[in-house]
Amino acid sequence: QVQLVESGGGSVQSGGSLRLSCAASGRTYSPYCMAWFRRVPGKEREGVAFIGSDGVTFYADSVKGRFTASQEHAKNTLYLQMNNLKPEDTGMYYCAFQYGATWCKQMNPNVFGYWGQGTQVTVSS
Repeated sequence: QVQLVESGGGSVQSGGSLRLSCAASGRTYSPYCMAWFRRVPGKEREGVAFIGSDGVTFYADSVKGRFTASQEHAKNTLYLQMNNLKPEDTGMYYCAFQYGATWCKQMNPNVFGYWGQGTQVTVSS
């Protein structure tokens, strides 16, 4: 079992920055893929950023150049640094975990078996 707890969400104005954190505990064995997804009411979950235990990252086109995923292995923590935020980045952000680093390339929410409770990000114009 893997437990994930997100934090760091909040409300910012357009152009601002936030850093999300996801603390992982339990059987977080390598290789794995960790990811950030977001959901807006009425829309499908969108994969935002993916990072494997090997450090390889993948990003949605909509956030490339603005968002950066990183991980601190000593703390079992995943981060998402979000810069130049836009109103369309508003949503509930979820951290996800799945064994197997190759899943990152697919950027598919359906392959992830472990999810956090989410943290809300609101960007006002």
